[in-house]
Amino acid sequence: MLLEVKNLKLAFRINGHKKEALKGVSFFIRKGEVYCLLGESGSGKTMILRCIMGLLPPNAEASGSVFFEGKDLLSLPESEKIRYRGKAIGMVFQEPMTALNPTMRVGQQVAEVLKHHFGMKDEEARKRVIKAFEELEIPDPEERYYYYPHLLSGGMRQRVVIAMATIANPKLILADEPTTALDVTVQAQILRLLKMLVEKRETSMLFVTHDVSVAAEIGNRIGVLYRGTLVEEGKLEEVLSDPKHPYTVSLIESVPLPDTRPIKVIRTTESRKASQGCPYAPRCAKALDICYREEPSWKAVKGEHKVRCFNI
Repeated sequence: MLLEVKNLKLAFRINGHKKEALKGVSFFIRKGEVYCLLGESGSGKTMILRCIMGLLPPNAEASGSVFFEGKDLLSLPESEKIRYRGKAIGMVFQEPMTALNPTMRVGQQVAEVLKHHFGMKDEEARKRVIKAFEELEIPDPEERYYYYPHLLSGGMRQRVVIAMATIANPKLILADEPTTALDVTVQAQILRLLKMLVEKRETSMLFVTHDVSVAAEIGNRIGVLYRGTLVEEGKLEEVLSDPKHPYTVSLIESVPLPDTRPIKVIRTTESRKASQGCPYAPRCAKALDICYREEPSWKAVKGEHKVRCFNI
């Protein structure tokens, strides 16, 4: 097992009050596997990535375990966490313009990873970066090496960010909605390049998205996250072809298709507030009284497919 997250909890102290973001999330990623975390904005997807990378703000309180190759990253001192970032674990951020330094040439920013982790000299690092740019289909890579971020398109900037995350051949890539800000054509190109890197380098990837169609394109296994709770998990084809949790069903039904099927909008009205129990109960049309009182435990469906729901 490359990565194993166990009972991960996260809360923030805001003006003296404690606000939960993650409520005991557990999952694992095998070597060479792409695991997709699917959920809407605010579900806690990015917070899981930040827990793994150790990039939490001072008011964050995390507990549980994040085992990477058997070592618990949460328990490591900051000096050891730095050794993993960019080398063993690379991260592709959602918005490349904010991930890149606007005052530095893009090639030099990628080269910094090689200099920091491997002590490479300028010319050796430059050649490695240009080779990476070629692999990611950046045209005129030797010229683009010296470009500033604002001179590149959104798709080209995202390729640079991918190069930065993968230049050190990490064993795990964390991808935080890397195609959200891109148009459909460029999005398809970025997904193809990420799949190519995973297969060619035999690395693993934790891919975060709110888009069911993107998850279907790149994932091997999938976990559906709602308000900090994992509600359904399994092999991609199992979950998408036979979803069991009402929230997963709603996510799939909200995807527009080129046919006459009407798009269903996910219910947003919360007539009852659940102080405990299933977090989706206030929005669920099939909610039972027990859904508001008790938190459902995992139920096996078939194979690796499992779900948290009283209606199964």
